[in-house]
Amino acid sequence: MSEVVIIGGGPSGLSAAIELRRRGVRVTVLEREREAGGIPRQLPHLGFGIRDRHRITTGPRYAAGLVRAAERAGVDLRTGETVTSLDEVQADAIILATGVRERPRSARLVAGDRPAGVFTTGALQRFTAQHGRIGGRAVVVGAEHVSYSAVLALRHAGCQTVAITTPFDHHQTYRTLAWATARTVPLHTNATVVEVIGRTRVEAVVLDDGSSIDCDIVVFTGDWVPDHELARSAGLPMLDVAKAPVISDGFHTERPGLFAIGNLVHPAETADVCGLDGRHVAPVVLDWLALGRWPLTVTPIEVRPPIAWATHEARGITLRVSEPVHGRIRLTHSGEVQWISDAADWLPNRSITIRRDAMKITPRAFDDQRLLVDVLR
Repeated sequence: MSEVVIIGGGPSGLSAAIELRRRGVRVTVLEREREAGGIPRQLPHLGFGIRDRHRITTGPRYAAGLVRAAERAGVDLRTGETVTSLDEVQADAIILATGVRERPRSARLVAGDRPAGVFTTGALQRFTAQHGRIGGRAVVVGAEHVSYSAVLALRHAGCQTVAITTPFDHHQTYRTLAWATARTVPLHTNATVVEVIGRTRVEAVVLDDGSSIDCDIVVFTGDWVPDHELARSAGLPMLDVAKAPVISDGFHTERPGLFAIGNLVHPAETADVCGLDGRHVAPVVLDWLALGRWPLTVTPIEVRPPIAWATHEARGITLRVSEPVHGRIRLTHSGEVQWISDAADWLPNRSITIRRDAMKITPRAFDDQRLLVDVLR
């Protein structure tokens, strides 16, 4: 029997494992955390499972459901297992599903002291799950989907969010989400946190206009970077801006037998989109195991500014813009238009999806993936 090893036990990895086991493949999942399920384990709010499980639930219930389904399917689920090199792994196929993380303060080059009270959203959620109350006044750095999730986490922990900051002139989440979670929180647009003040505990943050905001908690949100160390050490070509491995429509990497899925390749989509990736990759893995089929080339999708990057996901092609822009987004193959949007306002940090059923031909039908995404202003 063929064996597949999946590195990462979040929504994409577990979903791939479940689907492969249903098709008779022996599957081992290696997860470095003590519990599988990924980031949703730490998110108690509703909104999980809509696309892949066809029901709405909380993050912990969504994660627990995937773990139970994997165990019932007979997946060999090993937690507390860290893979430092792909040379350690022996299998007929390997799926990288290592996920994504937020850039911490150090990577954003924010000056100042190093006091207690500085978090990323993930660290905040882990801390509040273990300790409850966290502080009194918080500043959230970032105004995308996860930023408003941080506002909810702070509220559940009894902490008031006194400001949200963004370098853009508008938040990048859904209007209804911003209204429901933070309608009374001041939003500082065109503002960047440049310094954290406080010797032992955060006392304030300084903005680039010289103003300061008193607080005892700072949460750096979004600004996603994939957990790509294994992909890089394997020598895979990477997308410069996204810092993600280049993949085909079937999640093939340049290395035969090595697939990459989930937020490792598209930082960062919702958990249910990552779950769909897992289902989508399963028949492609079977094709490799049975027939040894692999693309002759795995070519990145070409983009032109202000498109920051574009790549494949289960529903089609996903992309981001680097700055707010108004216009029509266009996908071409060898100069032939495959899809074009209506004119609209496009925002950074917002997922833009070109669905495969809206294209003239599906990406898998392209001979060499000479795809280009640009904006017609």
